[in-house]
Amino acid sequence: MSESTQAVARVEQRWPVMLTSIAVLALVVFLPVRIRAFPGWVPYLVIMMLNVPMAALALASDKRRWLGIERVVLLVFFVSLGFILADELKYLLVTLVRRSAHVDGLQLLASSVAVWVSNVLLFSLAYWRIDRGGPEARLNQAHTKPDWVFPHTDDTSLPAVNPTFVDYLFLAYWTATAFSPTDALPITSRAKLLMMLESMVSLVTVIVVAARAINIIGS
Repeated sequence: MSESTQAVARVEQRWPVMLTSIAVLALVVFLPVRIRAFPGWVPYLVIMMLNVPMAALALASDKRRWLGIERVVLLVFFVSLGFILADELKYLLVTLVRRSAHVDGLQLLASSVAVWVSNVLLFSLAYWRIDRGGPEARLNQAHTKPDWVFPHTDDTSLPAVNPTFVDYLFLAYWTATAFSPTDALPITSRAKLLMMLESMVSLVTVIVVAARAINIIGS
């Protein structure tokens, strides 16, 4: 996941990442009936931790320094959000097994939506960060080894276009929805393992939790 420490000629825009993370935060916050394994301020802290270095990177003249800070912050973000997702999912499963009378179907459904959307955000960022050494490596080093092959990067009849965060968001969305690769083909072991992990989290969330919630609501 490391990038070259040499001077960076071009830096990929971060605003799609920032807008997506804020949209996810808004969705999670505006699900008031969801089950919370953590205090309500935790999502705000996590999203702020992600966005502050990205905003600073866009404004600062010393790009290399802020790229280093961003790498560290992203690592902390992945660990923090991964832990939060795992704990939320465990909490939901325990609630289902114990069949708590204090939790209704609407709470389970809202909670499963929050976990599923956060799962998509987490893995889209992971894909964006590791593929070909990171966004700046993709822009500045033409021959970096890809982890995913996208149609618009593999088709020689099309102009050469580097994948951006939106491509990885699309990849993460369909991995969580279809439980399989769609337009992008994983070619490295770490890419395949990450997609398997995302699909597993999504499968548990959708089939076990959401299906049970809908069953409770309908009964």
